[in-house]
Amino acid sequence: MQTDILLKRLQTFEFLRGLDKETLSRLAQNSTWKIYAPDAVVFWEGDTESNLYYLQYGSLKVLKSSADGREQVLRFISAGEMFNEVGVLANRANPATAVALEESGIWLLPRQALEELILAHPQTALQIIENMADKIIGLVTLAADLSLKTVEARYAKLLLDQAEGDVIERQRSTNLTEMASHLGTVPDVLSRVIRELTKAGLIEMDKHSIRILDHAGLAERAMIQGK
Repeated sequence: MQTDILLKRLQTFEFLRGLDKETLSRLAQNSTWKIYAPDAVVFWEGDTESNLYYLQYGSLKVLKSSADGREQVLRFISAGEMFNEVGVLANRANPATAVALEESGIWLLPRQALEELILAHPQTALQIIENMADKIIGLVTLAADLSLKTVEARYAKLLLDQAEGDVIERQRSTNLTEMASHLGTVPDVLSRVIRELTKAGLIEMDKHSIRILDHAGLAERAMIQGK
């Protein structure tokens, strides 16, 4: 059963550490399973969502849109992550829109069930808040990078942050359009940056991956403040 899969996963969550199986089982049974097609909206900016989401598989992007249709990707969400703590803890309208990048299976953990759990186990709220604080720090870093760093520096930093060893596997979240949106630029500008870094021997790219050839050189580019 799907709820059995969720229960096993809940038992591994840091913010639910120490809770008994019966409590976690009630939370799992009250949760809803949904599958979202590629490009489907999970929730819209301005909506009031009363669920904490757990992405079991797939990937998402969280974005802000301007009146002229430009997007700024705030973050990408990978399988195994929780999101929408604001909706659950603050009961406020969503500050951004979440969109599936590929078919994504998501658990919706309802606010009421979480409130009951938090009242009985206050340490759970502290763990959720801590998780939320980490994401706020990430947004502050993003805002600073957009204001103070060139596109080249931002892209170099993104590669260094995302690399596992020397390699970044190319997925939809790492295609030119999505990366440009995340970096606050347009694909043409990002294409020029990629060509420059490739010519400099810092990276190489094929259909499946981006490989970092010179970590030190790329780190130097990531620290450039103006150009």
